[in-house]
Amino acid sequence: MPKHPTPPVAADVSRRTLSNIKLAPTNLGGYAKASGPASTRFVLTVNSGSSSIKFALYPTHSPTTRLLSGKLERIGLPKPVFTIHDGPVKAAPRVIAAPNHLVAGEFLIRWLDERVGFARVDGVGHRVVHGGLKISEAQVVTPQLVRELRRISPYDPEHMPSGIQLMEVFRRRCPKLPQVACFDTAFHREMPRVAKLLAIPRRFDAKGIQRFGFHGVSYTYLMEELERIAGPKAARGRLILAHLGNGASLAAVRNGKSIDTSMGFTPAAGIPMSTRSGDVDPGLFWYLARTEHMTGKQFHVMVHHQSGLLGVSQISPDMRDLLAREGKDVRAAEAVALFCYQVKKWIGSFAAALGGLDTVVFAGGIGENAAEVRARVCDELEFLGVRLDARRNRASAAVISARGSSVTVRVIRTDEEVTIARTVCRVLELGGRPRQHRTA
Repeated sequence: MPKHPTPPVAADVSRRTLSNIKLAPTNLGGYAKASGPASTRFVLTVNSGSSSIKFALYPTHSPTTRLLSGKLERIGLPKPVFTIHDGPVKAAPRVIAAPNHLVAGEFLIRWLDERVGFARVDGVGHRVVHGGLKISEAQVVTPQLVRELRRISPYDPEHMPSGIQLMEVFRRRCPKLPQVACFDTAFHREMPRVAKLLAIPRRFDAKGIQRFGFHGVSYTYLMEELERIAGPKAARGRLILAHLGNGASLAAVRNGKSIDTSMGFTPAAGIPMSTRSGDVDPGLFWYLARTEHMTGKQFHVMVHHQSGLLGVSQISPDMRDLLAREGKDVRAAEAVALFCYQVKKWIGSFAAALGGLDTVVFAGGIGENAAEVRARVCDELEFLGVRLDARRNRASAAVISARGSSVTVRVIRTDEEVTIARTVCRVLELGGRPRQHRTA
């Protein structure tokens, strides 16, 4: 894995890079328009959720330097909002019309065309949750690829259809603009067969029903960043990566490759998450079907949107809210305790699968910011060699393990968008002659 400079967040944008882009006011609700030499070319990253689109813009010559980023939220819901970060400045959210991802994508293209000149975008990178059995690495979006993604959309009906819609929007508006699909499942493509198998009739395995694993774009970034800050030896060690956010999973990595992960056939498996259940007894569905007359669709909605921290607490899916209320509400306390307990269990099982443990990495919104969660997860893991430094943990330092701990415990702020931008530049071989395309 190549070494690279630390990717700055929006508040730390390189002044040297921005010196070539002059900002002038426009009539876009107080936003500014980028102008400047035509030699300044861009890569756009797009991260589509079921009701949101996150995007970021990078120069092709420096795909770790974020120039601006933004988010369209509440797509398909009342009062969708659009927010942008322009370097250190966060503009006030504005309400837009976005009844679906098609309209939201059209809005984003128009806005970027006025903001930077969309003809200066040399490539678009999409985070795609699922690649199924056939797709094992990032690749250029083609009609054949889109057909395959449509075929496997039932694997992840929460994310795949909206992501495909966005690819189609960009293709129609800018037919010559290359797009690259970056797959979350790709990181886990070399997991051992035993880690992929589900103990169900074998005929389903031939149809692609197996454990896939997700959060691969984030895990790719964490591995590259770990090598940069700790060296190749550390990156090739026995690692547990814990991406703990609204969606949460862990991965066991040895010699730079995933050997197991907590999520399975869908992102609902594994540990409890903000609104996802994590692992549940498969007999639960039949029980609820008989006693509650629950349909398959209702069960799907329950385990994806009504469970996890929200379901147990009946208060909030946000760990910050639950930590603030656990002292006076047993439901909040139990939700936090369950989350920490399950993460601890997976660390223990992965240490067994790895044959030992050298490094634990916490990432994601909870993993990066919730010191109390990290402390509870690592408590009583001394038998594995895990010892935290309480002061460094409270400060969310880069290394939070105690001196003398045989396992190094780190906090690394993940950046999926940087990984996507770098992947686009690699796949399209950007950085040289600008690509020519026109908006429709």
